[in-house]
Amino acid sequence: MGEALRQRVLVVDDEPRLLMLLERLLSAANYQVTAASTGSKGLREAKTGRYDLIILDLMLPDLSGETVLDQLLAARPESKVLVLSAVSDIARRVGVLDNGAVDFLSKPFAIAELVARVRARIKPDLLPGSESSRFLIGAGLELDLESGELHIDGKRIELSQREFVLLSHLLRRTPAVCTRQELLTKVWGVGFDSGSNVVDVYVRRLRSKLTTNRIETVRNVGYRLVAC
Repeated sequence: MGEALRQRVLVVDDEPRLLMLLERLLSAANYQVTAASTGSKGLREAKTGRYDLIILDLMLPDLSGETVLDQLLAARPESKVLVLSAVSDIARRVGVLDNGAVDFLSKPFAIAELVARVRARIKPDLLPGSESSRFLIGAGLELDLESGELHIDGKRIELSQREFVLLSHLLRRTPAVCTRQELLTKVWGVGFDSGSNVVDVYVRRLRSKLTTNRIETVRNVGYRLVAC
């Protein structure tokens, strides 16, 4: 694969050894890697460069990872951020995922799992059996996997990164019912307490944007997309 076609990853972490390790690992996996050792440098790079994925620590010497995430997604909501952190506080972990990070991986981590998660989060969500498809289509919706845009009856609808991932999963599974636990695992990428209401919160947000009730609640099970 030529240099121009290599997928780009930005790593924001203040641990020099870890930065070197991640550069080596991801370069060996054929990614083009840029490193930043502070939150301000990482934020500036993420805003001005074009990256397929940003790996972000939460405990940085200047700006917190949460601040970097919030400011980045406000400026570039299409950005995909994987948080890699030793933070054990479940509230902070849930918070960054709820605020738009696509995944959370705890330190210390297994190398194979990190590379697998990077690959999974960079790879676009496609219709089964059509790996070259750019669009997911169903229930009167058309989701552009390259631009992240949703179109309904020719009208363009803005989605946050988390809303995009949630809707793409529901579309891929149509007309099947997606359980809340399935959505937590597939969309948020970590094992949440099954009592978490984050799925319901984002379903409500999506419903408000879809203009008609295309997301059906299946009582005591989960959600599915239906045609209107």
